[in-house]
Amino acid sequence: MRVIVVGGGWGGCAAALSVKKRGAESISLERTDMLLGTGLVGGIMRNNGRYTATEELIAMGEKDIFNAIDGNLLHRDINFPGHRHASLYNVARMEPVIKRLLTESGVQIHLMTRVTDVEMNGACITALKAKRSGESVRLEGDAFIDTTGTAGPPAQCNKYGNGCVMCVLRCHTFGGRVSVAAKAGVNEFSGQKGGQTGAFSGACKLHKESLADELLKELNTTGKVVVPIPPALKIKGKLALKACQQYALKEFEDNVILLDTGHAKLMSPFFPLEMLREIPGFECARYEDPYSGGLGNSIRYIGMSSRDDAMKVDGVDNLYCAGEKAGLLVGHTEAICTGTLAGYNAVGYVMGEPPWCCPIAWQSATVSGIRANRWWNMVVLTLNSLFPAPCCSIE
Repeated sequence: MRVIVVGGGWGGCAAALSVKKRGAESISLERTDMLLGTGLVGGIMRNNGRYTATEELIAMGEKDIFNAIDGNLLHRDINFPGHRHASLYNVARMEPVIKRLLTESGVQIHLMTRVTDVEMNGACITALKAKRSGESVRLEGDAFIDTTGTAGPPAQCNKYGNGCVMCVLRCHTFGGRVSVAAKAGVNEFSGQKGGQTGAFSGACKLHKESLADELLKELNTTGKVVVPIPPALKIKGKLALKACQQYALKEFEDNVILLDTGHAKLMSPFFPLEMLREIPGFECARYEDPYSGGLGNSIRYIGMSSRDDAMKVDGVDNLYCAGEKAGLLVGHTEAICTGTLAGYNAVGYVMGEPPWCCPIAWQSATVSGIRANRWWNMVVLTLNSLFPAPCCSIE
């Protein structure tokens, strides 16, 4: 049994681990030179209901990936506006930790391997065509998992955003994402909110060393900094553009909110640099990701796949999906939940087993149930209201 996972973000890593745990050959393809995708600049775990979803997965035996994350935390139990008991991991050190976990688990990782097409036999994918370091390769499989995400490529950021802002996805270097589902003939679609198509990634990263000493000390010590924005510098309406609407609260419009994830994570989709530098403590501020974070951010929610609650993509018998490809899912926890389920059911498909879906009362079922389909005029969901803060964990 061979299952091929395309995309090495959090969803892809979780899917590849899940496949291997079920005894199948697990192959992970990633178009860039690092795993984790947007997880390279993310860093927030266990906030609000994501705590419960995490504990549910751990209770079901999927503890390895969360143990690896918990071993690389900078801060635990951080409260910031609208969010409780968040954990913040070190984005600078996480990728090698997860890569080592996958390798030691027996997952075959192929970096700088960009899928270009699929081969089909009826309603099944039989093989993938790809470019690896400039050479053409062909990979056969029994089942496939699309975790290629919904961000970029540059043409989409130009069309729906403020242009390419040179984010961590590095499309110009490694090529933009290629959707396996779209190559298989699946009619994909994008998130809509009013007249807006897609959404900006919800945060930027600043060089810590560019902050004033007093801000840097507070950030390193407490994990967060909240600085009021002078009224003349507030940008109205910007928060409605964010992919992660759980952070689109009034407090995020009235204040500069920083979280310590190794970088200074600025909880705003973008902030004009000259205006930011007028705020006390930010006189020398400089963007780390995206490099042009004063102008915009990457565009997300372009190209989602219709699928069922077992994560199988509609119209292709042996294709599953996870992460943002599976719907309006913006958090690492959601990607890990859907990736784990997709990996489990992809192997089950090959073995002839019926698919498994999360019980509806579980938080992880709420995650896997957030999906895009052609009958929805999707709005960007507010996970904060979907996931009320938990009062206990699984016993």
